[in-house]
This record gives sequence, structure tokens and C-alpha cells, in this order.
Amino acid sequence: MTGAVTQLWRHPIKSHGREALERVTAVAGQALPFDRFWAVQHDHSKHDGEGWADCMNFMIGTRTPGLAGLWAKLDEGPRRVTLSHEKLGKLTFHPDDYLEASQFLAWIAPLIPENRAQPRRVVQAGTRGMTDTDYPSVSIMNESSHRAVSQKLGRPIETERWRGNVWFDGLAPWEEFDWLGKTIRVGGTVLQVQDRIERCLHTAANPKTGVRDADTLGALRSGWDHQDFGVYAQVIEGGDIAIGDKVELA
Repeated sequence: MTGAVTQLWRHPIKSHGREALERVTAVAGQALPFDRFWAVQHDHSKHDGEGWADCMNFMIGTRTPGLAGLWAKLDEGPRRVTLSHEKLGKLTFHPDDYLEASQFLAWIAPLIPENRAQPRRVVQAGTRGMTDTDYPSVSIMNESSHRAVSQKLGRPIETERWRGNVWFDGLAPWEEFDWLGKTIRVGGTVLQVQDRIERCLHTAANPKTGVRDADTLGALRSGWDHQDFGVYAQVIEGGDIAIGDKVELA
């Protein structure tokens, strides 16, 4: 089996925007650099602000679909993030700066329903990444599986809905599920595939408008009797990954 990398993405602030990349350098035992580096605590969070915690402690698209309409760009040196949204415009800020982070929370307020948990503060997970797994993970997605879901829905949908890190093409739909427990080589990086990704309502939201407009979960259940898309993997040997690199069993 051999596929090729078609897309690379990171999400500097968990559930608050995505950024396309051409190349990334993965590090063993870490999430992709600056992926889910920060997260936004809500006012019912049990997280003490230190280290990793379960996603239920943070503002996420499952509960706040409007967040899906955010896009991000990170200036790594000063750790400055620019977010954009078709209705809110653009905001550039330093997530680690308390005053600038407070301005960010005020800026996104129109996207938060009043009857939902409200954002409280920005916290940092660092290189561990505030992933949805209790280990530093990289999410890997199959373009063929995405096309199968689109066909089931009867229309094209955006790959951004799945919030994946590494996308590949050239293999059969759902072949990635056969990789559980195996190691794969992606460019100069070796990863061990750990788990299938069970999906939530975030995938139903349009990545441009933030409006739920596709029954992605229903399509998965009716078509394949599960609610999974993509796989989680851990980096066991770091290295470069770029668009066009091979994806193959190690």
C-alpha cells in the first residue's frame, strides 16, 4: 500500500480555527507543532489550567457550532495568532497575553449561544497538545473515505469538517482502519496508529458559516454502522512531512 499526502493542517487554538500547511516537522511523543497548543476554558470547567484535560473542559464545536467558521494563521516566533471569520472579520493577538486573550474572548462572544457555557480564559497545553486523546496524537484522514461519505450524503462536503492533521489519497476507502496497532511511514516520520476517531456534531457544521448543514453522523451510521472517521496515531520517530510525501506501512 502506498498513498500520498494531500493536505496538512494544524489548529493552534483547539476548536478555534484551522491553518493549512505545506510542510511540518513532527517530533516523537508530541502532537504536531502548535496543533491544539492552546485551548479555551469555559466557565464550568474543572481544569486547573495546568497540562492536558478532557475536551469537555473547553469550548468546542460540538456545543458551539459557530466556532467551525473560524480560520487561523500562526506567526510561530512571537506566538501571535490571527483568526478570521466571515462575519467577525479578523483579530490578531497573543494567546499568552492576558489582556490580548481577553480581547479575543470578547471578539468571539457573538458566536456563543447565551444558554451555553461561556469562555473564561485561554490555557496552554504546549507541545503535548490539547488533543481529544489522553496521549499526544496526530489525526490521519483518508480522502477516499471522505469521498465515500460525500457520496452517501449526495453532495460534496468540505474536508475541513473533520479537523484532521494529515490527509492522504491513493488508497481504498476505510483502509486506514486496518492500520490499528501498526506503524506507518509518512514522509520522514514514523507513526503508530492507535485508535479510530469517533465523531461528534462538530463535523455537521459548515467550516465557512458555522451552520450545521450536513448529517455527517447519520451518513456514517447508515452507510457503515459506525460513527468513526480517521485514525489517531502517535509519532514514534520524528521527521519532516510535506505535501506529496508517501504514506505507507513501515
